Amino acid sequence: MSSNDFAIRVQGISKCFQIYDTPKDRLKQMLMPRLQRAIGEQGKQYFREFWALKDVSFEIEKGETVGIIGRNGSGKSTLLQIICGTLTPTSGSVQTNGRIAALLELGSGFNPEFTGRENVYMNAAVLGLSDDEIDARFDDILAFSDIGDFIEQPVKTYSSGMMVRLAFSVAINVDPEILIVDEALSVGDELFQRKCFSRIEAIRAGGATILFVSHSGSAIVELCDRAVLMETGENLAVGLPKKIVGSYQKLLYAPADKHEVIREQIRQSNEQDVTIENQIEYTHELKESFDPNLKPSSSITYESKGASIESPAVLTLDGEPVNNLLRGKAYRYTYNVRFTKSASLVRFGMLIKTTSGFELGGASSSTSIACSIPIVEAGKIFRVEFRFTANLNAGVYFMNAGVVGQVGKEQDGYLHRLVDIAMFRILPESDSYATAVVDFDCIPEFTVIEV
Repeated sequence: MSSNDFAIRVQGISKCFQIYDTPKDRLKQMLMPRLQRAIGEQGKQYFREFWALKDVSFEIEKGETVGIIGRNGSGKSTLLQIICGTLTPTSGSVQTNGRIAALLELGSGFNPEFTGRENVYMNAAVLGLSDDEIDARFDDILAFSDIGDFIEQPVKTYSSGMMVRLAFSVAINVDPEILIVDEALSVGDELFQRKCFSRIEAIRAGGATILFVSHSGSAIVELCDRAVLMETGENLAVGLPKKIVGSYQKLLYAPADKHEVIREQIRQSNEQDVTIENQIEYTHELKESFDPNLKPSSSITYESKGASIESPAVLTLDGEPVNNLLRGKAYRYTYNVRFTKSASLVRFGMLIKTTSGFELGGASSSTSIACSIPIVEAGKIFRVEFRFTANLNAGVYFMNAGVVGQVGKEQDGYLHRLVDIAMFRILPESDSYATAVVDFDCIPEFTVIEV
């Protein structure tokens, strides 16, 4: 990548924080080591080191949208603050190429005593806009934030939702070349969140670079070109959003004693990443069939917590294995569940996703916890079957399987889950009017109206 092609370049970033057990230890650290060295003794350290980031490196090209995902405490926010320049790294360097607009915390940079209007002018000026430019954009900022007359009130009277709406409105109206967002999109009602995502898509379409942190796997998959998985201060994996989100979920639900093993598996898998679309060969023969080479390479198996899912398959209604499907026909998705521990409140589920990881839909075996299977004894084997109609247009789709319940006193959750464990292809039809992903059986009609 040439020097002008990158938007953000992170090289060997590490960040160490000094942790003091008591306030007096901080004072001791300021005074005692100097005194000890002055009398010929080795200076004593009165703090513990906490490495929030460890040798993090990656590059983001201009125009890319990259998401950062990871568990709480993995170093995501620290990394964004260093990229924005509000924190100094212990070692390493960051280079940015373009005007940055950042939303790192709710109302960060706002003066609570100033009105919303005053804070708009102050923040926009910090981002590099002149008073004339702010005047020209102020109405758009106010309209997007939708806080009305509160714009003339002190920010200290705002709710957290109002504050982040105003902060977001300023950030997106300064025409950023690089937009950095840290979980701000999780605040507000669904309508505002959708408006935020819509504006981000518009900014992205305009060629801006976007870097954001989110715990929402679907947002990462839907918006991003690439994703970064952070774990205990290191970038564990960088790659396609669908695979990175799957690795994050596997790590999130891993038992404590398997955590390190799964971390190493993710690290090694990232080094051997293969784009699944390159392995798919489409066929024009409109006939149900089973292709043994049509196997997902993105499968993720969660650790078993008392149950094991076996033999997932897509079948015709007559019970024949099939993965080349015809649009509009009914099929059966089946798997077995072997219980190795007694469990309660058991439910089974399935999910169909696109190649980008977007969740199209699925089903659960019960409509609520109250309708679940009360008790399943260890050693039992269940045959699970979901009948579905393939109202999908030509393309490749992936299947999940899961069993949820409670073992002992553990909290209700997945007893076992298989992600992208099966895949199928909807064969293309040359005489179909349908477009996009879902077939709504739309029938076009038109007539000529004479004036």
